[in-house]
Amino acid sequence: MLSYVTRRTMTTIPVMVFVAFFVFSLLYIAPGDPAAIIAGDQATQQDIARIRESLGLDQPFLIRFGVWFVGLLHADLGTSIFANVPVSTMIVQRTGPTLSLMVITLVFAVLVAVPLGVVAAWRQGTLVDRIVMGAAVVGFSVPVFVVGYALCYVLALHFQILPVQGYAPLERGLWPWFRSLILPSLTLSTGYIALIARVTRAAMLEVVQQDYIRTAKAKGVGQRMILFVHALKNAAIPIVTVIGIGVGLLIGGAVVTESVFVIPGLGRLTVDAILRRDYPVIQGVVLLFSFSYVIVNLLIDLLYTVFDPRVKY
Repeated sequence: MLSYVTRRTMTTIPVMVFVAFFVFSLLYIAPGDPAAIIAGDQATQQDIARIRESLGLDQPFLIRFGVWFVGLLHADLGTSIFANVPVSTMIVQRTGPTLSLMVITLVFAVLVAVPLGVVAAWRQGTLVDRIVMGAAVVGFSVPVFVVGYALCYVLALHFQILPVQGYAPLERGLWPWFRSLILPSLTLSTGYIALIARVTRAAMLEVVQQDYIRTAKAKGVGQRMILFVHALKNAAIPIVTVIGIGVGLLIGGAVVTESVFVIPGLGRLTVDAILRRDYPVIQGVVLLFSFSYVIVNLLIDLLYTVFDPRVKY
């Protein structure tokens, strides 16, 4: 196991180097000159040239990448072009809201989707199964921002149960913090719940046909025990896999959700940085998301041995 963890950890290094190079290349290929944006509409070409020189944008591409990558190795993500603040400081300030949103969404989605998938498999072909799968298709098809605005109208504007926008830090109290994240979490979890529920149903349908399930039924084991202990444990690998893959959906959805609900997190920071062509901030946030996704996939691989001892490395 230790050797496997070491190998997998080492494989993340070239992946991150490739991601860093790709992100750096993509942003400089994209249209838009940050020097011209900073200078404003009334600036002359000489003004823009001076700003480009001060930012190092007049250097060759490989030199810029080399300087940036060396700084990255020293935990220096650069300085924001517009805010003139270290990117690492900006990321730390915005991590709390995004992490809170993703953790609540993840817990809520798993607690809802897995039982729904189990029940749909148990009642295969019935009205319950069709309702669950139909809702899953709708939930996975509707864009996140549409769900967000619909929930805002119903729960916030019409019934006035929850706040429309904003984020309350945990320092203000547990309930205000949780209350400010209910609507965003419901919005972000819609597609995630649909994905996990469909995969859970498919995995459970395969498991419940096995001989040991029929043996458990013959011995008089209760239905709940069969479904949620014997069957679910043996169907856990594809479910855990899709939960890990779905983290990518959470990252992408967080950008839209935070914009809809005006949450000052990493997603909102990314949108603002893209609109202003603030390259150092974009690179820092994308690298953080990429690193988080790689770590989550590594943890998912390690969990395989927990749910299925037959998996050996």
